[in-house]
Amino acid sequence: MTDTPTEPVKIDFRSDVTVELVKSAAADSDVLWAARVSTAGEQSLDELQKDPERSKGLINYLMRDRHGSPFEHNSMTFFISAPIFVFREFMRHRVGWSYNEESGRYRELQPVFYVPDTSRKLVQEGRPGKYVFVEGTPEQHELTSRAMEDSYRRAYETYQEMLAAGVAREVARAVLPVGLYSSMYATCNARSLMHFLGLRTQHELAAVPSFPQREIEMVGEKMEAHWARLMPLTYAAFNKNGRVAP
Repeated sequence: MTDTPTEPVKIDFRSDVTVELVKSAAADSDVLWAARVSTAGEQSLDELQKDPERSKGLINYLMRDRHGSPFEHNSMTFFISAPIFVFREFMRHRVGWSYNEESGRYRELQPVFYVPDTSRKLVQEGRPGKYVFVEGTPEQHELTSRAMEDSYRRAYETYQEMLAAGVAREVARAVLPVGLYSSMYATCNARSLMHFLGLRTQHELAAVPSFPQREIEMVGEKMEAHWARLMPLTYAAFNKNGRVAP
């Protein structure tokens, strides 16, 4: 009697990221009632029933003069799927953020891996602190895709072999690379998100230049699009004042 051959594991290769707004309690009026309590006390709650457009000048003033705390009285929770190396950069942002990530101790990690597409600049030129990224050649892109895919396949086959032999998930996961996709929930307020965007996205309106890795910038761009729809006046003031968090 011979063992029935098992089907090879299908490995998925992605070049994108997923960002979904799971829930939110965030509006421009949240900034206004929080700011006006200093002069109106409990009457500041009247702002919840008023059109925030009438007070966009106040929002701009708060942003311009960096009165930041009124921008904290709101909440957004995102579901994010991205390579592990993105999350390790992401979680450097600690103030105003809460995270829960899937665990390789408690579940078998799925074979989804990051391979950049041809739009990803591959070559770094210049010295540290003064370098730029430029387009790669077709040969470099072909090498990158082939090398990554081969490495990922070998790593995941080894992971599966260890699991099949009874090795604990928390030990076997050590052979997997940081190009593996993970998923997490990330909760923040507008002030903490603005600080994130100021560092993790490049923008023509930014008063202070930033140099993010492209993959975390992709996440930031999608989060920004969701936030812009929730708090359009706050978002406009952020851009008008150089994309610096108050």
